[in-house]
Amino acid sequence: MTKKVNNYGKYAGKVWETLEKCGPQTPNKIIKKTKLNEYDFWTAIGWLAKENKICKTGNKYYLGDTNLDTKIGKDAGKVWKTLHQIGYIDEPYLPKLSGISNKDTYAALGWLAREGKINIKKTKPKKPLTKYGLK
Repeated sequence: MTKKVNNYGKYAGKVWETLEKCGPQTPNKIIKKTKLNEYDFWTAIGWLAKENKICKTGNKYYLGDTNLDTKIGKDAGKVWKTLHQIGYIDEPYLPKLSGISNKDTYAALGWLAREGKINIKKTKPKKPLTKYGLK
């Protein structure tokens, strides 16, 4: 689902614009100003980290050369390995199977989406699910 992956880039743009306009911000303030949900915020952070555009000091994010690439890149490797071994995985199971937190999983998905390495499928059982897999 290319549209969902493209949305990750749009979310990253919203975060970038907020930081450009308002300066360093905490995650909660960015979420409030951008009106993103928490998971979309973390995918945006991963996307911007891959683009080398966002830094974090303490609890605040700001624009600049990233200092997040080691952590998010390592987590992206864990998510990629999990998807490579298992194939498409329902969204709720990905953090547990990857061995990382929800927020770290979504940041890793943002990183992988920016690299063009993931596919996203929506399924329609009784409750719609999102499945992630590799390209």
